Amino acid sequence: MLKDSIPLDAIHRVLVIKLRHHGDVLLSSPVFSVLKAHAPQAEIDALVYGDTAEMLTLHPAINNIHSIDRHRKSRGLLAHVRAEWALLQALRKRHYDLIVHLTDHPRGAWISRMCGARWAVARKVSGRGGWWNNAFTHFFSSPRAALRHTVELNLDALRRIGVFPAQDERRLCLVAGDQADVRLASLLQNLGLESTSFIHIHPASRWHFKCWPVEKMAALISRLQSEGHRIVLSAAPEAAEISMIEAIQTRLEQPVPSLAGQLSLKELAALSARARLFIGVDSAPMHIAAAMGIPAVALFGPSGDKEWGPWAVAHRVVASDTHPCRPCGIDGCGGSKVSDCLTSLSVERVHHAVQELLAE
Repeated sequence: MLKDSIPLDAIHRVLVIKLRHHGDVLLSSPVFSVLKAHAPQAEIDALVYGDTAEMLTLHPAINNIHSIDRHRKSRGLLAHVRAEWALLQALRKRHYDLIVHLTDHPRGAWISRMCGARWAVARKVSGRGGWWNNAFTHFFSSPRAALRHTVELNLDALRRIGVFPAQDERRLCLVAGDQADVRLASLLQNLGLESTSFIHIHPASRWHFKCWPVEKMAALISRLQSEGHRIVLSAAPEAAEISMIEAIQTRLEQPVPSLAGQLSLKELAALSARARLFIGVDSAPMHIAAAMGIPAVALFGPSGDKEWGPWAVAHRVVASDTHPCRPCGIDGCGGSKVSDCLTSLSVERVHHAVQELLAE
C-alpha cells in the first residue's frame, strides 16, 4: 500500500480524460473496468473527443460520456466559447472526487483546477512548471524507453493512487450493441457469409506510412483464396482508404466481398467479432479486433509493436528484423510517408503468420 494512496471508499464520482485518437481511447477502456471493480460504489464518467465516443459507449462501467467537438474552433470564437462554458458547467455539476488524466493534454490541468476535485492524477511532464504541477495531487511516470504497452501505461495512473489491477481486469472492453449486430448480420447475409466463416482484412490506415503496399496485400489475399478461405474487406469511409480497397480489388482475379466505407465503429466491431482471424496494420481496427477477442496478424513498421501491439489475444506481429532503426515513429523514411521497414515485409512472412494462427 502506498503512503499516499487514495481511500477508495471515499470516491463517489470519477472523471477519466482521454483526448486522443480512436485506438488510444479503446486502449483506455480497462481503466474504467478496474476502477469499477475496486470502487463499485463510484459513478465513472469519461471525457473524449466526440468522434471517438463510440469506443466507450455501452461500456458497463461508464455512467456518462462527455465529448468535445474536435473541430469546434472552426465554427467561430463565440461558438467555441459557448461550447467550452457548457462543458465546464456540465463537469462542475458532477462534483468529481477524482480526476484521472491519461495524456499530457493541457486541457486536463484546466479541467482539474476548475472542477475542484479532491484528488487528481496525471502524467509526469517535464517543463510544465507550477501551472501543471499544482493542478494535480498525484503524478505517474511514463517510461517510454521501457517499451511498456499503452494499456499498462494507462493503468499506471491507477497504480500510482494505490489501485493495482488483477490480470483478468485488464482486458479491453468494446460493446458493439444489438443494433450494430443486427445490421452487420444482414450485411453478411447479403454477401452470402456465415459467422466465423471468413477472415477479416482491414488493410488501410489514416496514416499512409503504416500501410503495406496494395500489390503485396492483393498477393496475400490471392494465396488465401487459393486455399479456400473467404475474405471480407473493410475500410473507413475516407477517399484514400476506399481508393486502396479498389486498388487491391483490381489486382485480384476474383474480387472479394467488401464492406469498405459502409460500417460504423460499432458495426466494424460486430464484423470482427464474427471473423476467424483479423489481418491488418497498426490501426484502430486492429485494436477493435483484439477487444472482440479475435486472433490478429498485425503488420508493424515505424510504430512500436511493444507499445501498440494486439492486446491480450492470440496474435502474430510481423515486423522487419533487418531495419535496426525501427521503431522510429517517423511518418515514413525521411518523412516520405513510405516506410521501408514495412514495405519490405514479404508476402511469405505474413502468410506464414496467418497459417500459424489458423492452426492454433
